[in-house]
Amino acid sequence: MANVLSTVDQRTKLVGENRLELLLFRINSTQLFAINVFKVKEVVKLPALSAMPGSHPHISGVANIRGTSIPVIDLRGAIGFNPIPPATDANMIITEYNRSVQGFLVGKVEHIVNMTWSDILPPPKTAGRNNYLTAITRVDYQGQQQLVSIIDVEKVLSEIIHYDVRLSDGVLDEHLLSEMQGRKILIVDDSSTARRQVRETLGYLGIELIEASDGLEALHLLQKWRDEGKDIPNELLMMITDAEMPEMDGYRLTYEVRNDSAMSDLFITLNTSLSGSFNNAMVEKVGCDRFISKFQPDMLVEVVQERLKEVLAKT
Repeated sequence: MANVLSTVDQRTKLVGENRLELLLFRINSTQLFAINVFKVKEVVKLPALSAMPGSHPHISGVANIRGTSIPVIDLRGAIGFNPIPPATDANMIITEYNRSVQGFLVGKVEHIVNMTWSDILPPPKTAGRNNYLTAITRVDYQGQQQLVSIIDVEKVLSEIIHYDVRLSDGVLDEHLLSEMQGRKILIVDDSSTARRQVRETLGYLGIELIEASDGLEALHLLQKWRDEGKDIPNELLMMITDAEMPEMDGYRLTYEVRNDSAMSDLFITLNTSLSGSFNNAMVEKVGCDRFISKFQPDMLVEVVQERLKEVLAKT
């Protein structure tokens, strides 16, 4: 695993091309699981852990990595399996989500596969709302096609780390509340947890929130409105989209919108748990208007208010 992420800079070229790379790993002997390489900072053998009294039961302890203390989450236990027993072959995947760094305790780490988002599918609806998958795919592994479960890490973290969706004092412009009534925002995110957090932040402002669970679903919805003769840039105050989604990612969705004259002026905000420095460059490349790192309710409301002021200034 020492060199598993050694070419991560080259992988930035995949973004905007509706491609991704998945890090495959196991938390039991039979199933393959995955997370996006862009969320991964490092993969190491599980070091000695220090106890964290009073912590969430799925936090196995704290690892000291080059002077930095990192909480370690037992991923197997967090998604509903029995916790990983102490073992010498355990590994830790160090990740960065939503401006926080944490380690995930897993079993064997396999390898990285290059995929297209069109090969990444939503989990079956029969899986129910309580599953911990954001998508599934199939890979050629040891000469056989195997199912890979892509974990909804945002859901895992939301059950362990408290994300406060309350607004700070003074953020909400009370004078704009009446103007927000009836405005429409399209939210595009494959994580039901992420959509819920946006709803909880914006819903009580009187804004009508329309949801899509991936970029392709959102694009089809926009195209349907276009074909019905709707003025999409005026119909929607903005679209708030995640970057990573099955079938079509947020970058490709933005590209498709920008290249359709009927909707090219739609205001698009990228709302993602990927790193800010990386996404600032991608926002410029694909043509998003703003970037927000999850989950920052104050900034989300500020962006909505700024957009509303721009619209009001033109009327």
